[in-house]
Amino acid sequence: MANEMVEAFSILEKEKGIKQEVIVDAIKAALVAAYKKNYNQAQNVEVVFDEKKGSFRVNAVKTVVEEVQDSRLEVSLKDALEINRAYELGDEIKFEVTPKNFGRLAAQTAKQVIMQRLREAEREHIYAEYSQYLDEIVTGIVERQDNRFVYVKIGKVEAVMPPQDQLDGEVYNPQDRIRVLVKKVGTDSKGAQIVVSRTAPDLVKRLFEQEIPEVYDGTVQIVSISREAGDRTKIAVKSDDPNVDPVGTCVGPKGSRIQNIVNELGGENIDVVKYEEDPSDYIANALNPAEVIAVQFSDDESEKNALVIVPDYQLSLAIGKKGQNVRLAARLTNYKIDIKPESQVEFVDEASTSEEDKSTAEANNAELDQEDNSEVSEDKTEE
Repeated sequence: MANEMVEAFSILEKEKGIKQEVIVDAIKAALVAAYKKNYNQAQNVEVVFDEKKGSFRVNAVKTVVEEVQDSRLEVSLKDALEINRAYELGDEIKFEVTPKNFGRLAAQTAKQVIMQRLREAEREHIYAEYSQYLDEIVTGIVERQDNRFVYVKIGKVEAVMPPQDQLDGEVYNPQDRIRVLVKKVGTDSKGAQIVVSRTAPDLVKRLFEQEIPEVYDGTVQIVSISREAGDRTKIAVKSDDPNVDPVGTCVGPKGSRIQNIVNELGGENIDVVKYEEDPSDYIANALNPAEVIAVQFSDDESEKNALVIVPDYQLSLAIGKKGQNVRLAARLTNYKIDIKPESQVEFVDEASTSEEDKSTAEANNAELDQEDNSEVSEDKTEE
């Protein structure tokens, strides 16, 4: 058993990177607690590991005193001098008190500690390796599925995909290769845990970066994403290069680039929207494919409310099925959007008003001129 233990320590250090000193210290601490519990002892004890023999022994540590009050913790000066003439008051003497069957207890404890350290090392290894992939896309293989989770094999570890991170209508068969976003990497009492997602908005963002070189190198920038996974996504893009059309770049010739992303997401509709600094233009773009006549804002800019006026025949298109289009546009632009048809809004034609005001002013001026002329004629008549 001793040789097996020493060999186990060596393997752990080489393969798992757990140093022998760390394991031995952990076993010592566990054996001290086990000794006190199993042998009903309360004295000050220490456990020593003999590297050559690969065995543990227990020492009781006692303090040299003039008069002994507790024999479990103290030894008289007289008895100490019989052991070694060099001992003085206050010195500590170690007495071996290893029980006969302590080897079996040591082996059991060592096994438990080693298994625990292995689990901890595995958790630390997984966390260190996969935390760098947080919010990134990885390719995994579906292993199995139960009533709640889909289990995806990523490298050597098993990740879980909760119900809210699964696309509606998407079937996950064993051995299917799928691309998922690493949503969470953590550890708990049960071990390392990796949570992946197919519904996170960042999954769309990473797919754009993978499929469209201009997005990856920053020529085209993604400003905002709003998504109802499995159904529809709106994504706002812009470019600081005036020669680059951000929407056309993302869509590609005949939609070839965007189609690869749509296929990856199981046919999910993706609206690519051009970002504009002017909120009116941005909101109008976000409501595509609906036509927008005008956008009006509340006087209080902090409220971020917008009234959007559309042609009557475009009202249902602007709102979308079950309000989806306007809902996604509101999330994309971070404005609360209220849509009204043209027929329900009274417009004031500023140009007509200006002409009417001008005509009225000219008429008033003419009347004043006539009055002035009449007064001059009367003055001349009196003279």
